Amino acid sequence: MKKTPKKTARTADLSCENKNGYERISPADLKRSEEINRLYMDFIGKAKTEREAHDEAVALLRAAGFADMAEHEKNGGRLNPGDKVYRSCEGKTLLAAVLGKKPLEAGLHIVGGHTDSPRIDLKQNPLYENSGLALLDTHYYGGIKKYQWVTIPLALHGVFIKPDGKKVAVTIGEDPSDPVFCITDLLPHLAADQYKKTIGEAIPGEGLDVVAGSIPAAGKDRKEKCKYNVLKLLSAKYGVTEADFRSAELEIVPAGRPREAGLDRSMILAYGHDDRVCAYAGLKALLDLNVTPEYASCVLLCDKEEIGSVGSTGMAANFFENSAAELLNLTTASYSELVLKRALSNSWMLSADVNALFDPLFPSVSEKRNSAFLNHGVCVTKYCGSRGKSGSSDASAEFMAHIRRIFDRAGVLWQTGELGKVDQGGGGTIAYLMARYGMQVIDCGVGLFSMHAPMELAGKLDIYMAYKGYLAFLKDGRK
Repeated sequence: MKKTPKKTARTADLSCENKNGYERISPADLKRSEEINRLYMDFIGKAKTEREAHDEAVALLRAAGFADMAEHEKNGGRLNPGDKVYRSCEGKTLLAAVLGKKPLEAGLHIVGGHTDSPRIDLKQNPLYENSGLALLDTHYYGGIKKYQWVTIPLALHGVFIKPDGKKVAVTIGEDPSDPVFCITDLLPHLAADQYKKTIGEAIPGEGLDVVAGSIPAAGKDRKEKCKYNVLKLLSAKYGVTEADFRSAELEIVPAGRPREAGLDRSMILAYGHDDRVCAYAGLKALLDLNVTPEYASCVLLCDKEEIGSVGSTGMAANFFENSAAELLNLTTASYSELVLKRALSNSWMLSADVNALFDPLFPSVSEKRNSAFLNHGVCVTKYCGSRGKSGSSDASAEFMAHIRRIFDRAGVLWQTGELGKVDQGGGGTIAYLMARYGMQVIDCGVGLFSMHAPMELAGKLDIYMAYKGYLAFLKDGRK
């Protein structure tokens, strides 16, 4: 009988096995993972809008010694290796950087995520009354399943901007003593016609109006008394009038704090993982960069990704390019457009955005061999897009090899993954908008269950490995 050869260490290395990270993580990493996840839960619990995420990030940056780039320029100062600066755009988009030993012309190491999330916005003239109820008219933002947003507790976040420029911040529904809001749905007993519709048609966009009150104001001759009573309450607490809605940005988001999930507490259930989980991991990595890096290390937190990266605060705008120009102007004696183009072209970037996890409850939409799995590590995605890679920058094999080297050398647990089967659908990130400069870009982020739902599920180990991977990337010297 022919004997089966024994499996040696050499032959074992020929295969590549994707294993649960908790079977491979060291005790030191496990302890650090819990620390990072506690900090992340605190951040995401406070930062439920892109404005709040921006403000929380700025507070963390300033506490760590980062200075506003505009202050340096105003004072005529120059930036040197190790200096820490940030630059803001309209209180929504943010760039932060630690200057490296090499000149900017050699390129930057960039981790770029976004801080906007799918939600429901109030319209410009939202408050009305119908059948004894005060209601808020809405317009949803980003790709949501509308039926998921009815009957759950909701909170109101945002700002009123008065004609004199005064900003009035609003948060209702997060404190335990606060009231919450909701969107009603049909009872099953009367939903015969609704049941005949597709999931996408069951709740129309104009059917996402929010219940805001039901007590009428005093006064016999006053019309729309419930609406007026709501206006009185807003005026008493925030000093605003109905006209102030016209210069407001108010968002409806799920109420409540993020929670640990599972009996083993290995996951986090929260609103807005997409994409504040990667945005925070990148920001925290930059804050913890305790060396002067070889190349300038930069974290970019942008807005409007969920609706195509449009507008002045989206990545399709020139904020990043303008910020790089400002950095260059503060670090070189003779600024030139050619040097700027070289700096951008020589840069490396991790497009820090989430991916979908293989869900055993919906296996038919994924190709299992090329899917990411919960708590198997941060997910590296060479290409995204849809169907024939439409909308993808498709990173080079050479750059993929650089990322392998960086992560493996730093002990980062990572995996690869695609966003579903080839013809099932797909999605995109800001990667292609940065690749247009000629820089090397690859998608790298945390896998999620229930992406774009009011509450999304992420693994703690994946979150920690994203942080660890981003930190290694920012420190790396390309050798």
